[in-house]
Amino acid sequence: MITSAIPARVLRHSASDALFVGLSAAHGAALLLAPSAALVAVGLWWNANTIAHNFIHRPFFRSRALNRAYSAYLTLVLGFPQTVWRERHLAHHAGRSTRIRLTREATIEVALVAGLWLTLLVVAPRGFLAVYLPGWLIGLGLCQLHGHYEHARGTTSHYGRLYNLLFFNDGYHVEHHERPGADWRALGRAGRRSSTPSRWPPVLRWLEGVSLNALERLVVRSSLLQRWVVAVHERAFRRILPPLAAVRRITIVGGGLFPRTALVVRRVLPGATVGIVERDRSHLDLARPFVDDDIELAFGSYDPEDRTEADLVVLPLGYDGDRRRIYERPPAPLVLVHDWLWSRRGEGVVVSWLLLKRLNLVRGSARRASSSS
Repeated sequence: MITSAIPARVLRHSASDALFVGLSAAHGAALLLAPSAALVAVGLWWNANTIAHNFIHRPFFRSRALNRAYSAYLTLVLGFPQTVWRERHLAHHAGRSTRIRLTREATIEVALVAGLWLTLLVVAPRGFLAVYLPGWLIGLGLCQLHGHYEHARGTTSHYGRLYNLLFFNDGYHVEHHERPGADWRALGRAGRRSSTPSRWPPVLRWLEGVSLNALERLVVRSSLLQRWVVAVHERAFRRILPPLAAVRRITIVGGGLFPRTALVVRRVLPGATVGIVERDRSHLDLARPFVDDDIELAFGSYDPEDRTEADLVVLPLGYDGDRRRIYERPPAPLVLVHDWLWSRRGEGVVVSWLLLKRLNLVRGSARRASSSS
């Protein structure tokens, strides 16, 4: 009873804020015990967008003195004055330009950063110049990239489960702007508000401009890449194979360019009939030399609402239809969806951490495949 009452007397909003305080303490300890440029960079980026961000909107402590002390601590851990960043961030939410005021608190925090840097430069000049400073600059760059892509085409949310677990629902950015003072847990419970979310976390959102077809063409030109890509996909298919044992007919969507899925299913399900549906005729021409003559190549667009005789439909990473609808209403008894690593749905396996890719298996109604009979 006594120990449970202590957080309630100290913490302003919720006892769960003790988790943020503990994690920030662990961050500081890690910097002292095992400093590295990577830790400085990633730690700054992660902390600024989770712990420090939550502290800006919902100061953790009832006591003003404790809040000032904690702000000073975050200033030392992150290497920039939290009071200044708070003014800048709240101005962003208010839609006004930032007016930096050199208050007493801001002056103390600027002095703390200057003192820290001077101490490190005197005591460990090589560590400061070769480890801390590069990591700090990279961390600031990640924060800038993160903030830019959260608003590059309007305020944008990302609903990936892994990202929102590790970043305490930071992906619910549209929802956060609607209720800046809401607890991070409430953002997730409220459900999705964004009609055009991004499939990428903010710091990786620049990849939306990268053409998957361009990457596929690199694979087409390299036999070494072809062997590796087929190997990692075959390993994933074999790990998820038991539910697929009864599959007799497979439809592969978008199997042009390098038809890795067709090559893999021919190996792991040699008795199945395989067909590829591709809406780009030139891609079919490129795929044809790689596949056996008994694999059916069809030019056209795939409509998940069309009746299908397939036991299994395989959708590519570059599928431009409504992916969420596929998950909610699978177009065949079994559907394999190539998706990003953090988009875990249904049963699934990781294809490759390097490719940031996973394979999700979702099950539909058996009647859907036989409704045309």
